[in-house]
Amino acid sequence: MLTFAGAIFTHDQKDSSTELAFKYAVYKINKDKIILPKTTLEYDIQYVPKDDSFHASKKACQQVKYGVQAVFGPSDPILGQHIHSICDALDIPHLEARLDLDAGAKEFSINLYPAQSLLNAAYQDVMEFLNWTKVAIIYEDDHGLVKLRELVRSPKIRDIEVNLRQADPDSYRQVLSEMKSKEIRNLIVDTRPEHMHHFLRMILELQMNDYKYHYLFTTFDIETFDLEDFKYNFVNITAFRLVDADDVGVRSILRDMERYQPAGNTILNKSRIIQAEPALMYDSVQVFAVGLRTLEQSHALRPANISCELEHPWDGGLSLTNYINSVEMKGISGPIEFKEGRRIQFKLDLLKMKQHSLVKVGEWRPGVGVNVTDTAAFFEPGIGNVTLIVITILEQPYVMLKSGGNFSGDARYEGFCIDLLKEIARIVGFTYRIELVPDGKYGVYDYETGEWNGMVRQLMDKKADLAVGSMTINYARESVIDFTKPFMNLGISILFKVPTSHQARLFSFMNPLAIEIWLYVLAAYVLVSVTMFVVARFSPYEWNNPHPCHAGSEVVENQFSLSNSFWFTIGTLMQQGSDLNPKRYKHHVQLDTITNSVLNYYIATNCTSTAIRSILFHFDVMMSLDSMIETYKKMWRFMENKKPSVFVPTYEEGIQRVLQSDYAFLMESTMLDYIVQRDCNLTQIGGFLDTKGYGIATPMGSPWRDKISLAILELQEKGEIQMLYNKWWKSPKDTCMKTEKGKESKANSLGVDNIGGVFVVLLCGLAFAVLIAIFEFCYNSRRNAPAERVSASI
Repeated sequence: MLTFAGAIFTHDQKDSSTELAFKYAVYKINKDKIILPKTTLEYDIQYVPKDDSFHASKKACQQVKYGVQAVFGPSDPILGQHIHSICDALDIPHLEARLDLDAGAKEFSINLYPAQSLLNAAYQDVMEFLNWTKVAIIYEDDHGLVKLRELVRSPKIRDIEVNLRQADPDSYRQVLSEMKSKEIRNLIVDTRPEHMHHFLRMILELQMNDYKYHYLFTTFDIETFDLEDFKYNFVNITAFRLVDADDVGVRSILRDMERYQPAGNTILNKSRIIQAEPALMYDSVQVFAVGLRTLEQSHALRPANISCELEHPWDGGLSLTNYINSVEMKGISGPIEFKEGRRIQFKLDLLKMKQHSLVKVGEWRPGVGVNVTDTAAFFEPGIGNVTLIVITILEQPYVMLKSGGNFSGDARYEGFCIDLLKEIARIVGFTYRIELVPDGKYGVYDYETGEWNGMVRQLMDKKADLAVGSMTINYARESVIDFTKPFMNLGISILFKVPTSHQARLFSFMNPLAIEIWLYVLAAYVLVSVTMFVVARFSPYEWNNPHPCHAGSEVVENQFSLSNSFWFTIGTLMQQGSDLNPKRYKHHVQLDTITNSVLNYYIATNCTSTAIRSILFHFDVMMSLDSMIETYKKMWRFMENKKPSVFVPTYEEGIQRVLQSDYAFLMESTMLDYIVQRDCNLTQIGGFLDTKGYGIATPMGSPWRDKISLAILELQEKGEIQMLYNKWWKSPKDTCMKTEKGKESKANSLGVDNIGGVFVVLLCGLAFAVLIAIFEFCYNSRRNAPAERVSASI
């Protein structure tokens, strides 16, 4: 047997999900043959202009003449009233899935949309549960005001200050700004679906998206809107939904719906979620089929042979309407039951925005009220309502396990980062749960697999909200996750053993030059002296008249004898004067060359040698910094090809190799400072080879980044981060006591052990001079003794 059903849609609903849901419902009933095994449904669909009741009435009369036994739609409230008047006059069941604000009973109307009075009761229960004392109701048109007027008049909310405001896309900013200035933090929002994204964007622009604000949306389709900018924020967004997508039966129907694409369109949206209107349309067809089956089981249904012109009602219409009105079943919109054409039984899922998505936190049923199964979603401990998952890694002194005692949860951990996290949570307003990264790594990119690991991977997969630790901010990581402002600045520096001091020798002042150099200096001294003697012999300017008063004397002599040449050279080398003086420039050049070369080099080398323990480290680092990248490349090539490998997996291994052999360890300055403070056998060489920072990592686009950055800047300005640094790095009970004072600020003072040999040489020189004087005296006395005896005998 054939049964005809008519459906009226507006032009903008053509090929929409609502129309497809109607077609799919008819298709499934005819295919399965479970509800109507002996009946085949056929449908007639008519499209009408929106707000054109005349054309809608004509289309409905055409369907009546065609012999339809029920009319579905339309969803427009004005058109719906005109279509219902025709169905009521001809006793044809009119099945609707729209909000009807007319509270009066309608004999031939079957409406699957929950009654507004029951929805207002649901909103009241939520407001009462949340203990709201001040609320703003924002509606878009007069229809919205009529919907919510009973909510304002309800005696349950007499103690609540209610502010009614009408707003459209042009006035969203003005109305929301007014709510913000009046410090109204709780808002019930009733806006058209096509304008929802404008409203959400205005919330973000006005920065009304923190934990202080709570938005209760009246739409059943909150899951279909783009809430990406709100997912990681602590703004409170609450709404109801009709379709429980977690139900096994509903999921099965939705999977079958996905495969039904007669016109290339789908009933579900891109998120594989069905909207409330298509779901209600599907259920209305199911309800009609169940009522028709019940009727057919009692007696045969005569075809409708009526028309609008004759105004003769259908004989079987009232019976069919009564059977439909008595249907009790479970649809994809939940349990269905009617009273006088109004739906009195349904279930609303209470949704709440939590961290990454909207989740179900409770239910509401008529006569039962609201049942919140996850109260923590609304009342988290502390000042905020968000618990963040913080991923970290164990490393001294940032995050460590407490020794001694039986600790559990976050109380197990201590360290610099733990204290910093507590301060940030206090300022920003959130609670947290600390978890260790499973693979124990910070996060590096694997070029073979093309994947990240460690804490970076956890943030990319949104398994954590924050990553706290000694995590370096770099370009590669910043391209896949976000970082806050650095809470600590550092760089790569060099760790080395403290040099062991050797016993200074008496003649250590000779150390700047090797024995071979001293021999070369002696040879140069002899060579220069002989050269002076030879050159002076050839030079006509060095031959002079010993008796200037006798101008005609042909006797001349040269002052640069061999002994005088040696004497003049030694006097010049020691920067001492002598009675001899060259008369030409070539002799000055020759002497200045040897004097400046030897003496100046000795002085510079001697100063460097005596101060090497405090300056050499800085000098080496300066050379590295001056050469910049090229030097780093050379260092890398050297380390890469070195056997055995100079790369170590942990700080501990690198430190042991420094202590046990002649290795210098390149490591981050913060950890280096921590190690040096606790081991007096280690020291830092020079400054930083580069600069970088540690930051707190968040998933890409997380709104927590800016708030935590502001908290970090506040702690830095107050000096609290420096106090935490001193607490964990320079605690007197943990640091070693170094005996050397002023070692890092100035060169070591020179003692007798260092330059005592100079005074020995001086004393030896004086003694040698005295011996020469005695020798000369004895020699001259002996040589002049015969002459003195002759003169005495005369």
